[in-house]
Amino acid sequence: MKIGISLPVREFENDLGAIKEFAQTADELGYTHLRVPDQVLRPNSGHLHEPMMLLAFVAAVTERIELVPSVIVTPSRQTVLLAKQAAELDVLSGGRLRLGIGVGGSEAEYRSLGADFHTRGARIEEQIGLLKALWTQESVNFSGRWDVVEGAGLSPLPIQQPIPLWIGPSGVPVQRIRTRIGRHADGWFVLCSPEEFPGVSADIAAAARAAHREPAMIGAEAG
Repeated sequence: MKIGISLPVREFENDLGAIKEFAQTADELGYTHLRVPDQVLRPNSGHLHEPMMLLAFVAAVTERIELVPSVIVTPSRQTVLLAKQAAELDVLSGGRLRLGIGVGGSEAEYRSLGADFHTRGARIEEQIGLLKALWTQESVNFSGRWDVVEGAGLSPLPIQQPIPLWIGPSGVPVQRIRTRIGRHADGWFVLCSPEEFPGVSADIAAAARAAHREPAMIGAEAG
């Protein structure tokens, strides 16, 4: 069993000393991973730092603990830039990034970022394919509905090729998200009850087998 911890960013606000001490203590105590949330725009209800920047800071003051944004609202972000940021964080941390991704639920936030809220499910599936290609190939050719890459790639590539992708639903995942996890994800963040978990897990396993993947290789993390 692996036990991680969430960084209390709302409580620490801009206290960098507290953030540093918390992360270092978690690292020293043997917690396996440190999670931080993502939201670019939000109501005035506490600080929420940009997770990739914050985890770059954490990477510099820790040695072992895994770094987990949970989750990046992926369809609201430019895919190639996100791939570059993630690859750089993986390099700077010595291969300690596990990228949590999801579609989010704020239509207003999508509008403010110039993204389409109503196509977010289809877009994240396209993004997953491009992210994996950019993290594993020196030169990528990709033509999708939203993104086009022509004979170019990231430099440096990440240490992990590809970086693990974990999908985070906002609650009990609906069927299309269960299928997405089974087909594409390295794991998922569990936000359902013990009674609901077996059914969700069975659907994910079925989707994995249909995609010729081994269900046992798909991780699950509560909290």
